Amino acid sequence: MKLKHTINPVLLHFINFIILLYSLITYIPWYILSGSRQAIAKSKQIKAKPVNNQPGNAYRSVNSVHCLASVLYPGCDTLDKVFKYAKTKFKDKTLLGTREVLKEEDEIQPSGKVFKKVILGKYTWLSYDDVYIKAVNFGNGLGILGQQPKSNIAIFCETRAEWMIAAQACFMFNYRLVTLYATLGGPAIVHGLNETEVNTIITSKDLMQTKLKEIVSQVPLLRHIITVDGKPTTWAEFPKGVIVHTMVSVQAMGAKADNINKQQARPVPSDIAVIMYTSGSTGVPKGVMISHCNLISGITGMAERIPHLGEKDIYIGYLPLAHVLELSAELVCLSHGCRIGYSSPQTLSDQSSKIKKGSKGDITVLKPTLMAAVPEIMDRIYKNVMNKVNAMSGFQRNLFILAYNYKMDQISKGYTTPLCDSLIFHKVRMLLGGRIRILLCGGAPLSAVTQRFMNICFCCPVGQGYGLTESSGAGTITDVWDYTTGRVGAPLVCCEIKLMNWEEGGYYNTDKPYPRGEILIGGQNVTMGYYKNDARTKKDFFVDKDGQRWLHTGDIGEFHADGCLKIIDRKKDLVKLQAGEYVSLGKVEAALKNLPLVDNICAYASSFHSYVIVFVVPNQKELIELARKKGFKGTWEEICNSPEVEKEVLKVLAEAARTANLEKFEIPVKIRLSPDPWTPETGLVTDAFKLKRKELTIHYQADIDRMYEKRVN
Repeated sequence: MKLKHTINPVLLHFINFIILLYSLITYIPWYILSGSRQAIAKSKQIKAKPVNNQPGNAYRSVNSVHCLASVLYPGCDTLDKVFKYAKTKFKDKTLLGTREVLKEEDEIQPSGKVFKKVILGKYTWLSYDDVYIKAVNFGNGLGILGQQPKSNIAIFCETRAEWMIAAQACFMFNYRLVTLYATLGGPAIVHGLNETEVNTIITSKDLMQTKLKEIVSQVPLLRHIITVDGKPTTWAEFPKGVIVHTMVSVQAMGAKADNINKQQARPVPSDIAVIMYTSGSTGVPKGVMISHCNLISGITGMAERIPHLGEKDIYIGYLPLAHVLELSAELVCLSHGCRIGYSSPQTLSDQSSKIKKGSKGDITVLKPTLMAAVPEIMDRIYKNVMNKVNAMSGFQRNLFILAYNYKMDQISKGYTTPLCDSLIFHKVRMLLGGRIRILLCGGAPLSAVTQRFMNICFCCPVGQGYGLTESSGAGTITDVWDYTTGRVGAPLVCCEIKLMNWEEGGYYNTDKPYPRGEILIGGQNVTMGYYKNDARTKKDFFVDKDGQRWLHTGDIGEFHADGCLKIIDRKKDLVKLQAGEYVSLGKVEAALKNLPLVDNICAYASSFHSYVIVFVVPNQKELIELARKKGFKGTWEEICNSPEVEKEVLKVLAEAARTANLEKFEIPVKIRLSPDPWTPETGLVTDAFKLKRKELTIHYQADIDRMYEKRVN
């Protein structure tokens, strides 16, 4: 979608002439030297093809048609071997970085709320050897505390270097690492800890004194709490029999001991490495059993799609390590000599909530070359930048839009635009440190508008991926030279994908022009199933006659002629309306979520009714301006609760829906504006900011009942 501008025709022709002249002068040497010719050729190549030409047969990457890849390095079939190989290969190279905290202070807001602000210093680094020694000592120390091989141990902690060190210790000593999101609610945490029967939990001092304090009495088997930072304190109601340690003290114990049972403890490829609890977007979190060979297969496939991955790369880690996307990305980096600098959503940029005004965020200091993000974060960046563009002077805005549209045309043909990149988009690119060469995106579908914006303004390809916790995060990733939008790429070299007919939704693998159906992923990356949930495991997983393990994803896709996959629907998001039409809730949300007026949106429909309703978290600045134009005054809550304002917002949504060519029955006719944002802490979205439809439905049940009582035209 091109941006609109209003610019003087004479000036427009002059600028176009300058750009054309520059392009003609630089085109020939650039075309020969830049590798663009090869990139254009690669973008047109077939990327995956079916094993044979029968409908419903699996597609494989052209690089693994005859044999799926399963290991990164010969003989490294478990995660501890991968790390040991990397430690030997990269020796004293730095691996994990953490910024030092120079100052913390409380900042009182005009509303009276107190926000914690920090001033951070430079990154301090641990080498591969440092991390290896710390992991060995920690694993030994856990053994002294009574941890046995193949027994479960939980980590409930924010993303940080100590998380990865603890994980590597567990991989070495064959402890099953149970991962829980730091933002999970109390009942979900209790469920995970009790279901896995852990007696030791690794956490942070902050989480121990907040979330764990509230639920520790409900975990009767718990005996040890290990904090990764500082000296912990207990409280008056602290349960008897539970001992609190620091990570440093456990490592000190381990350093004094021999390598307890190290030979007997070594894992084999089929041993469980991680029991990863999902974010619970559709109910109670499920523990996915991921073996060593599952994870190695997955990261083997991912690494193949990142060209020139190596020691020059710096990755910024800030997404939850309890999410398979972040864990896989960091394991890919660790195994290839890349540095990993840690951050958090609260300290990521100069404008982040915990960064003291005037000081630098993590991304500005680290200047990473690789970054992973979920679509919600990319959508926020897009809206923030476009808000700043709209606030520019007329000349600046029109120049930006002209360059934007020019570059859009060029990259759609496979070309780059060095002049625009250096003169127009340099400042935008600096928002992510200025050196990003590949952005990895996963966790949910990314809109074409946002993807194209990231391509243009951050001057790098977006590797949009598709995978699930149940497939070790692996499935597909777009090639870096593929600048098409709306697709998730070809199957990775570690797996194969086929489409199964879904008659209820009307999707068939014999459809023309593209085969369509439910996406099934097969390969060694497909996990072992759900912990203590055989019924659900049998429902979602199966083994075919050739011994290949398959996963039913519940997502609907179509394969294009070049072998790339496009996600077009989700079985759980498809609702049959009263009149018999099927409405895709995800499709409605995708058409409306990039409106400046919308910060977040959830569509809802019922088979007992004939129309769609939506819940919207509005952008405060945009909604207040809309209310002002319509002559409505009041507090933020009063504006959001105003029926008049609701009608005005509904008009904006309806117009956007028609522009996006939604069917009449897909256009929302009722709305509820939420004055409060949906965050993982509210329990209404996951850590990857995917909607929790069940929780949102419960939260807004009274509004649903009201909106379906009587339709107002």
